Amino acid sequence: MAVSSNSGPNSGWQNPFRQIAQLSWPWRITLGYLTIMLILPVSALLLKASTEKPIEFWRIATSPIALATYDVTFVTALIAALINGVFGVLIAWVLVRYDFPFKRVIDAAIDLPFALPTSVAGLTLATVYSQNGWIGSLLAPLGIKVAFTRLGVGMAMLFISLPFVVRTLQPVLQEMEREIEEAAWSLGASQWQTFWRVLLPPLFPAILTGLALGFARAVGEYGSVVIVASNVPFKDLIASVLIIQRLEQYDYAGATVIGTVLLAISLLILLSINLLQAWGRRYEL
Repeated sequence: MAVSSNSGPNSGWQNPFRQIAQLSWPWRITLGYLTIMLILPVSALLLKASTEKPIEFWRIATSPIALATYDVTFVTALIAALINGVFGVLIAWVLVRYDFPFKRVIDAAIDLPFALPTSVAGLTLATVYSQNGWIGSLLAPLGIKVAFTRLGVGMAMLFISLPFVVRTLQPVLQEMEREIEEAAWSLGASQWQTFWRVLLPPLFPAILTGLALGFARAVGEYGSVVIVASNVPFKDLIASVLIIQRLEQYDYAGATVIGTVLLAISLLILLSINLLQAWGRRYEL
Protein backbone atom coordinates (compact mmCIF):
# COMPACT_ATOMS: atom_id res chain seq x y z
CA MET A 1 0.00 0.00 0.00
CA ALA A 2 1.30 3.41 -0.93
CA VAL A 3 2.32 5.63 1.92
CA SER A 4 1.06 9.22 1.90
CA SER A 5 3.72 11.89 1.63
CA ASN A 6 2.09 13.69 4.55
CA SER A 7 2.57 10.80 6.94
CA GLY A 8 5.43 10.49 9.37
CA PRO A 9 6.50 12.16 12.60
CA ASN A 10 7.68 15.34 10.90
CA SER A 11 4.56 15.93 8.81
CA GLY A 12 2.97 18.11 11.46
CA TRP A 13 5.60 20.80 11.34
CA GLN A 14 6.26 20.43 7.60
CA ASN A 15 2.73 21.34 6.57
CA PRO A 16 2.97 25.05 7.50
CA PHE A 17 6.15 25.41 5.46
CA ARG A 18 4.55 23.62 2.53
CA GLN A 19 1.56 25.91 2.78
CA ILE A 20 3.85 28.94 2.72
CA ALA A 21 5.66 27.54 -0.31
CA GLN A 22 2.31 27.15 -2.10
CA LEU A 23 1.31 30.76 -1.49
CA SER A 24 1.17 33.13 -4.44
CA TRP A 25 3.86 35.77 -4.88
CA PRO A 26 1.72 38.65 -3.54
CA TRP A 27 1.18 36.67 -0.33
CA ARG A 28 4.87 35.85 -0.03
CA ILE A 29 5.90 39.47 -0.56
CA THR A 30 3.31 40.68 1.94
CA LEU A 31 4.33 38.11 4.54
CA GLY A 32 8.03 38.87 4.06
CA TYR A 33 7.55 42.62 4.28
CA LEU A 34 5.40 42.37 7.43
CA THR A 35 7.95 40.02 8.97
CA ILE A 36 10.84 42.43 8.37
CA MET A 37 9.03 45.66 9.19
CA LEU A 38 6.70 44.58 11.99
CA ILE A 39 7.13 41.10 13.42
CA LEU A 40 10.92 41.09 13.83
CA PRO A 41 11.20 44.53 15.53
CA VAL A 42 8.37 43.74 17.95
CA SER A 43 9.85 40.30 18.66
CA ALA A 44 13.27 41.85 19.31
CA LEU A 45 11.72 44.29 21.79
CA LEU A 46 9.87 41.51 23.60
CA LEU A 47 12.94 39.27 23.70
CA LYS A 48 15.06 42.09 25.09
CA ALA A 49 12.47 42.81 27.77
CA SER A 50 12.22 39.11 28.65
CA THR A 51 15.89 39.10 29.71
CA GLU A 52 14.92 41.12 32.77
CA LYS A 53 13.83 39.24 35.87
CA PRO A 54 10.07 39.51 36.54
CA ILE A 55 10.66 41.40 39.78
CA GLU A 56 12.98 43.89 38.10
CA PHE A 57 10.61 44.24 35.15
CA TRP A 58 7.73 45.02 37.49
CA ARG A 59 9.83 47.46 39.50
CA ILE A 60 10.77 49.47 36.41
CA ALA A 61 7.31 49.29 34.82
CA THR A 62 5.52 50.45 37.98
CA SER A 63 8.00 53.04 39.20
CA PRO A 64 6.34 56.36 40.12
CA ILE A 65 7.86 58.23 37.19
CA ALA A 66 6.77 55.52 34.74
CA LEU A 67 3.19 55.51 36.07
CA ALA A 68 3.09 59.30 35.76
CA THR A 69 4.19 59.14 32.11
CA TYR A 70 1.55 56.48 31.34
CA ASP A 71 -1.09 58.79 32.76
CA VAL A 72 0.08 61.79 30.74
CA THR A 73 0.49 59.78 27.54
CA PHE A 74 -2.62 57.61 27.42
CA VAL A 75 -5.14 59.82 29.18
CA THR A 76 -4.15 62.89 27.17
CA ALA A 77 -4.12 60.92 23.91
CA LEU A 78 -7.56 59.48 24.66
CA ILE A 79 -9.00 62.90 25.46
CA ALA A 80 -7.47 64.33 22.27
CA ALA A 81 -8.93 61.47 20.22
CA LEU A 82 -12.40 61.99 21.69
CA ILE A 83 -12.30 65.74 21.05
CA ASN A 84 -11.18 65.14 17.47
CA GLY A 85 -13.93 62.56 17.15
CA VAL A 86 -16.51 65.31 17.73
CA PHE A 87 -14.92 68.10 15.73
CA GLY A 88 -13.63 65.71 13.06
CA VAL A 89 -17.20 64.65 12.28
CA LEU A 90 -18.26 68.30 12.06
CA ILE A 91 -15.33 69.27 9.81
CA ALA A 92 -15.83 66.26 7.52
CA TRP A 93 -19.54 67.04 7.30
CA VAL A 94 -18.92 70.66 6.32
CA LEU A 95 -16.29 69.72 3.73
CA VAL A 96 -18.55 67.14 2.12
CA ARG A 97 -21.98 68.79 2.31
CA TYR A 98 -21.24 72.51 1.84
CA ASP A 99 -19.63 74.66 -0.83
CA PHE A 100 -17.86 77.82 0.29
CA PRO A 101 -14.93 80.03 -0.75
CA PHE A 102 -11.46 78.55 -0.35
CA LYS A 103 -12.92 75.12 0.29
CA ARG A 104 -10.09 73.39 -1.58
CA VAL A 105 -7.50 75.33 0.40
CA ILE A 106 -9.06 74.37 3.73
CA ASP A 107 -9.47 70.77 2.59
CA ALA A 108 -5.78 70.61 1.66
CA ALA A 109 -4.79 72.24 4.96
CA ILE A 110 -6.31 69.29 6.84
CA ASP A 111 -3.38 67.19 5.60
CA LEU A 112 -0.80 69.69 6.86
CA PRO A 113 0.09 67.61 9.96
CA PHE A 114 0.92 64.72 7.60
CA ALA A 115 3.47 66.73 5.63
CA LEU A 116 4.77 69.06 8.31
CA PRO A 117 7.81 67.79 10.26
CA THR A 118 6.77 67.15 13.84
CA SER A 119 9.56 69.35 15.20
CA VAL A 120 8.26 72.24 13.10
CA ALA A 121 4.75 71.57 14.37
CA GLY A 122 6.01 71.67 17.97
CA LEU A 123 7.91 74.89 17.36
CA THR A 124 4.82 76.46 15.77
CA LEU A 125 2.56 75.43 18.63
CA ALA A 126 5.06 76.61 21.23
CA THR A 127 5.28 79.99 19.49
CA VAL A 128 1.54 80.45 19.09
CA TYR A 129 0.56 79.26 22.57
CA SER A 130 3.43 80.78 24.56
CA GLN A 131 2.64 83.67 26.88
CA ASN A 132 3.81 86.10 24.19
CA GLY A 133 2.16 84.23 21.31
CA TRP A 134 -0.95 85.15 19.38
CA ILE A 135 -3.26 82.87 21.35
CA GLY A 136 -1.18 82.45 24.51
CA SER A 137 -1.14 86.21 25.14
CA LEU A 138 -4.96 86.20 25.10
CA LEU A 139 -5.17 83.27 27.52
CA ALA A 140 -2.48 84.51 29.92
CA PRO A 141 -4.67 87.21 31.57
CA LEU A 142 -7.22 84.45 32.27
CA GLY A 143 -4.58 82.41 34.09
CA ILE A 144 -4.47 79.76 31.36
CA LYS A 145 -1.01 78.58 30.34
CA VAL A 146 -0.77 76.24 27.36
CA ALA A 147 2.82 76.00 26.20
CA PHE A 148 5.18 73.95 28.40
CA THR A 149 2.28 72.35 30.31
CA ARG A 150 0.20 69.21 29.96
CA LEU A 151 -2.37 71.30 28.11
CA GLY A 152 0.29 71.98 25.50
CA VAL A 153 0.83 68.22 25.16
CA GLY A 154 -2.89 67.87 24.49
CA MET A 155 -2.82 70.62 21.86
CA ALA A 156 0.05 68.88 20.06
CA MET A 157 -1.84 65.58 20.09
CA LEU A 158 -4.97 67.30 18.80
CA PHE A 159 -3.00 68.88 15.98
CA ILE A 160 -1.31 65.74 14.71
CA SER A 161 -4.29 63.36 15.07
CA LEU A 162 -7.11 65.45 13.53
CA PRO A 163 -6.49 64.41 9.87
CA PHE A 164 -6.98 60.74 10.71
CA VAL A 165 -10.57 61.32 11.83
CA VAL A 166 -11.49 63.68 8.98
CA ARG A 167 -9.98 61.58 6.19
CA THR A 168 -11.58 58.42 7.54
CA LEU A 169 -15.05 59.96 7.62
CA GLN A 170 -15.02 61.85 4.33
CA PRO A 171 -15.36 58.82 1.99
CA VAL A 172 -18.21 57.42 4.09
CA LEU A 173 -20.07 60.73 4.04
CA GLN A 174 -19.57 61.07 0.29
CA GLU A 175 -21.17 57.67 -0.31
CA MET A 176 -24.21 58.41 1.85
CA GLU A 177 -27.25 59.42 -0.18
CA ARG A 178 -29.07 62.57 0.83
CA GLU A 179 -32.37 60.92 -0.06
CA ILE A 180 -32.13 59.00 3.21
CA GLU A 181 -32.14 62.23 5.19
CA GLU A 182 -34.99 63.66 3.09
CA ALA A 183 -37.02 60.51 3.69
CA ALA A 184 -36.50 60.85 7.44
CA TRP A 185 -37.54 64.50 7.32
CA SER A 186 -40.64 63.65 5.31
CA LEU A 187 -41.63 61.18 8.02
CA GLY A 188 -41.46 63.94 10.63
CA ALA A 189 -38.01 63.34 12.10
CA SER A 190 -36.12 66.37 13.38
CA GLN A 191 -32.56 67.14 12.32
CA TRP A 192 -31.22 65.74 15.59
CA GLN A 193 -33.30 62.55 15.26
CA THR A 194 -32.15 62.18 11.66
CA PHE A 195 -28.51 62.47 12.68
CA TRP A 196 -28.79 60.21 15.73
CA ARG A 197 -30.90 57.41 14.22
CA VAL A 198 -30.22 57.60 10.49
CA LEU A 199 -26.74 59.06 9.90
CA LEU A 200 -24.78 58.09 13.02
CA PRO A 201 -25.20 54.27 12.82
CA PRO A 202 -23.43 53.90 9.42
CA LEU A 203 -20.87 56.51 10.48
CA PHE A 204 -20.10 54.83 13.79
CA PRO A 205 -17.56 52.26 12.50
CA ALA A 206 -15.71 54.97 10.55
CA ILE A 207 -15.69 57.22 13.62
CA LEU A 208 -14.20 54.43 15.71
CA THR A 209 -11.58 53.80 13.03
CA GLY A 210 -10.63 57.46 13.02
CA LEU A 211 -10.49 57.50 16.81
CA ALA A 212 -8.23 54.43 16.85
CA LEU A 213 -5.86 55.88 14.25
CA GLY A 214 -5.77 59.27 15.94
CA PHE A 215 -5.22 57.75 19.36
CA ALA A 216 -2.39 55.54 18.12
CA ARG A 217 -0.77 58.51 16.40
CA ALA A 218 -1.04 60.64 19.54
CA VAL A 219 0.42 57.94 21.78
CA GLY A 220 3.46 57.56 19.54
CA GLU A 221 4.06 61.29 19.02
CA TYR A 222 7.44 62.63 20.07
CA GLY A 223 8.77 65.49 17.91
CA SER A 224 6.08 68.10 18.54
CA VAL A 225 5.45 67.17 22.18
CA VAL A 226 9.10 67.35 23.21
CA ILE A 227 9.18 70.99 22.07
CA VAL A 228 5.80 72.24 23.28
CA ALA A 229 6.10 70.54 26.71
CA SER A 230 8.47 71.26 29.55
CA ASN A 231 9.25 67.51 29.86
CA VAL A 232 9.23 67.70 33.65
CA PRO A 233 8.55 64.38 35.45
CA PHE A 234 5.16 64.13 37.18
CA LYS A 235 3.98 67.16 35.21
CA ASP A 236 3.93 66.75 31.42
CA LEU A 237 6.54 64.10 30.66
CA ILE A 238 5.27 61.51 28.16
CA ALA A 239 6.44 57.92 27.85
CA SER A 240 8.24 58.43 24.52
CA VAL A 241 10.41 61.19 26.00
CA LEU A 242 11.12 59.08 29.08
CA ILE A 243 12.37 56.28 26.81
CA ILE A 244 14.73 58.70 25.06
CA GLN A 245 15.96 59.97 28.43
CA ARG A 246 16.66 56.42 29.57
CA LEU A 247 18.58 55.71 26.37
CA GLU A 248 20.64 58.86 26.84
CA GLN A 249 21.53 57.55 30.29
CA TYR A 250 22.49 54.16 28.76
CA ASP A 251 19.66 52.55 30.71
CA TYR A 252 18.67 50.16 27.92
CA ALA A 253 16.80 47.85 30.29
CA GLY A 254 14.60 50.66 31.56
CA ALA A 255 13.90 51.94 28.05
CA THR A 256 13.01 48.45 26.83
CA VAL A 257 10.67 47.74 29.74
CA ILE A 258 8.81 51.03 29.35
CA GLY A 259 8.60 50.50 25.58
CA THR A 260 7.14 47.03 26.13
CA VAL A 261 4.52 48.35 28.54
CA LEU A 262 3.68 51.12 26.08
CA LEU A 263 3.27 48.54 23.32
CA ALA A 264 1.10 46.24 25.45
CA ILE A 265 -1.26 49.00 26.62
CA SER A 266 -1.58 50.40 23.09
CA LEU A 267 -2.40 46.98 21.65
CA LEU A 268 -4.96 46.37 24.39
CA ILE A 269 -6.71 49.69 23.76
CA LEU A 270 -6.65 49.22 19.97
CA LEU A 271 -8.05 45.71 20.38
CA SER A 272 -10.90 47.12 22.47
CA ILE A 273 -11.61 49.72 19.80
CA ASN A 274 -11.60 47.02 17.11
CA LEU A 275 -14.13 45.02 19.11
CA LEU A 276 -16.29 48.13 19.30
CA GLN A 277 -15.92 48.50 15.53
CA ALA A 278 -17.13 44.94 15.01
CA TRP A 279 -20.10 45.71 17.23
CA GLY A 280 -20.78 48.95 15.37
CA ARG A 281 -20.79 47.26 11.96
CA ARG A 282 -24.17 45.78 12.82
CA TYR A 283 -25.59 49.20 12.03
CA GLU A 284 -24.05 49.58 8.59
CA LEU A 285 -26.48 50.12 5.76
